[in-house]
Order: sequence, then C-alpha cells, then structure tokens
Amino acid sequence: MTTQPAARRVLIAVVDPLTPKMAGPAIRAWHMAAALAAEHQVVLATTGECSLEDERFRACHVDEHGLRQLEQWCEVLVVRGFIMQRHRALATSSKVVIVDVYDPMHLEQLEQGRDAGERQHLASVRAAAAVLNQQLLRGDFFVCASPKQRDFWLGALAALGRVNPLTYAQDKTMRSLIDVVPSGFPDVPPGPGQPVLRGVVPGIGADDKVVLWGGGIYNWLDPLTLVRAIDRLRHRLPEVRLYFMGLAHPTPDVPRMTMVDRTIELSDGLGLTGSHVFFNQGWVSYEERQAYLLEADVGVSTHLDHVETAFSFRTRLLDCLWASLPMVATSGDGFSEIIDADNLGLTVPPGDVEALDQALFRLLDDEDLRAACRKNISQVAPAFTWSSAMEPLLGFCRAPRRAPDLVAPEVHGRVPLRPPTPDTRRSRLRSQLQQLLGRGGLGRAFLLLERVLTRWRRQAIERGARL
Repeated sequence: MTTQPAARRVLIAVVDPLTPKMAGPAIRAWHMAAALAAEHQVVLATTGECSLEDERFRACHVDEHGLRQLEQWCEVLVVRGFIMQRHRALATSSKVVIVDVYDPMHLEQLEQGRDAGERQHLASVRAAAAVLNQQLLRGDFFVCASPKQRDFWLGALAALGRVNPLTYAQDKTMRSLIDVVPSGFPDVPPGPGQPVLRGVVPGIGADDKVVLWGGGIYNWLDPLTLVRAIDRLRHRLPEVRLYFMGLAHPTPDVPRMTMVDRTIELSDGLGLTGSHVFFNQGWVSYEERQAYLLEADVGVSTHLDHVETAFSFRTRLLDCLWASLPMVATSGDGFSEIIDADNLGLTVPPGDVEALDQALFRLLDDEDLRAACRKNISQVAPAFTWSSAMEPLLGFCRAPRRAPDLVAPEVHGRVPLRPPTPDTRRSRLRSQLQQLLGRGGLGRAFLLLERVLTRWRRQAIERGARL
C-alpha cells in the first residue's frame, strides 16, 4: 500500500503585485502556488498589492509583521527576486528554503541600467549580483528555467562553494541542489472571447495580418529591428499590423524603459504608428491575453546579441505555444533552439532587418507553412503545461530537506557558508597560527611568532605608505 507524502505548510513570498494585470514573475509564482496546493497548504504572500483570490490557496498582502508570522508558520519557504534581501525574517529563516533563479537579474541590469550613468550602472549590477549571491549561499534547493540556465547557475554555485563534497555525496548529478522548472501555460487550451484587435483597435481590420508582441518592451530586447522590418514589409504586404501588448509595467518597482520611448519615436518617425504599428499604453490582463493570441497570425520576439540573451527564457513565447501561434524569433536564446528543433516557426540573426522582413513575410503569406507550424506546436505543447513544468518542484516538496552543507550535523560540525574571502588578514592569521602550533619546541614557537609579528608590522607600514 502506497503511503501518501505528508502535506507541508508552504510559503511563497514575493514583492510582485498579484492583480489581474500580472507580469511574468507574479504569473510564475501564482502557478507555483496552484501546483503545490494540490498536495500542500500554500500561502502566496506579496508585499505589493493583492486583489486576487483562489480557492486552492491563500493569496494575501503582508507587512513586515505578517511576513514574520508566516515565516514562523511555514515548513518550506519559496523566494525569488529582492524579497529575502529586504526582509530579515526570511534571510535568517532556518526553514527549508527554495530559491527560484529563473530570472538572472544581474544580466538584465547590464542593459537596464546603462542610461543611469557609469557609477549607478555599476552599483545596480553589483546590487543585483549581491542579492543573488545571498540566495545562492542560503538556498536548500534551486529551480531555474532551462538546462542552459542550470549550467550557468551551477557555475555560480560552484564559485560560492555550494558544489562541495557534502552536496556531491547527496546527489552526484546535483539535481538535488538545482533542477529545471520552466515556466508553462494552462493545461486547458485558450477559448475565444470578445474581439480585442480586429475591428476594435482603429486601423486593424478584419482581414489584416496581425503580428503580436507579447508582454512589455525592455532594454535587453530589440523592438527597433522589428519596427524597421515592418516598415520594409508593408510595401509588399500592406495589410501587415504589429501590435505591442503592453507598455506600462504593472509592477511599480519596474521603471519605464528607455527602449519604450525609442520604439515609439522610431515608429512615429517612419509614419507607422496608427497605421501599421500599434501600442497598448497599458497592460493586458493575464486572463484577457488569450483573446489577443487567438486573433493574431504570428507571434514575435526579438532581442539583442548579448550575454543576457544566452541565459534568458522568453516566457511570453510560451503563450504562443498555448495558442498554437507560429513564431518568428531572434536566434541565440534557449527558446529559439526549441523553435528550430521542432519547426515551430522561423528564427533570424540578431539585428538583421532584411532576414526578419523575409521571415515575417514567409509566415504571413504562406498558410500551408503556418498550418505546419501549428501542427508541430500541438505535438510539442503538452511538455510545457504548468502541470508538467512543476514536477521537479513538486517532487522536492514531497520530501523537503535542508541542504547538507548548510546544516550542522555532529559528524561534520558544519556552519552555514559565507562568501569565500581568500587572502584576508583573518585567513593569513589562521594559517600562520596553524603553522606555529605544528612546530615542535617552545623556542621555535616563539621565534616563529616573532617572525609573524615582524611581518605584520612591515605590512602595516606598507599599507600606510600606499594611503
């Protein structure tokens, strides 16, 4: 007779607003809560606004006091982003901590912070890296969005000493330390709703060809090449229409990106705005997005050629899989590899206006090609539902455990790790004292101690001279 695993008390703590107009991180946290609630008691708590409810789990806004109470209540704590850095009760928690690192924030800051000036840019990247390092040093289990991301984070964990004999002995594959939990989409296919684009948005007619940009416009993406491609394409396909689904990010902490204004300025300058390029100045709600997807002919995602691209996971392209919507995307990221491998659409080199123009024309002009892409998507899509994506997280929570290198069993006398600090005064002192204690004879010990003190005095003088 199979014994059911015990239900656990799970707290998912975020800073993102939980509202109808959720962005990617909040959507991911919401579906984590829903998946875990099938087996556990789950609270999804945000320090931001919360106006949503769900019968499967409790969603709520919390202040500092409420967060401390929930930390004491839970057995398993799930965090991402800045929540742990901002709240000491979470940073010092002794509970089992799961860290979601699907978003490499420090790589995004390389582009996002460029307009703030050199000093502030450097500070923002360092701050994001410090937040992530705090989590990498504390987490008992980590989840990321793709195999390529897992390799990236394994390198970071190894640099911080988390890949060590204790974690290796637990699992030589390191799956017990970090596993892949991609974002997903609902198990139920999208259903038609009220018209939202064709015949509703002035300038988009019933027979137009709609290219849909899902989500927001961010500095690490490349809508400029896309707008220039539409400018070329309109001359041989006058009915082409490009629609950007959202400009005003629902999370107050996310500022308006300069790329938004640059994209609008370019579209205005080319005379495309309102005729071939359209901007939703707000943000499409999570539930409403399916209507936009079902009215589109092609989904599109274009990005720049930089390090963030290599380790990104474009979650909005998952919506295209959900809606069986053929895609055109820039090559170089993990999702473009899926598009190419399974013939779900077309990919183009970064920044190549002509190639993007050609790819969009091929998909929009060739119904047979679009039909073939839709058929291929229907075969691939089941692997990306939320129920499939969440299985490694569910598996860990059925038997949650502290990471072996973060606890202090008597046989090891372990203490929580700290960032490595080689060549510090303390480590040099420890090495020298160990050397002293290992020498025989009292006279030799005093001689060695004198040498140590002399070396310290000389180094102090040299440091003073450099100041």
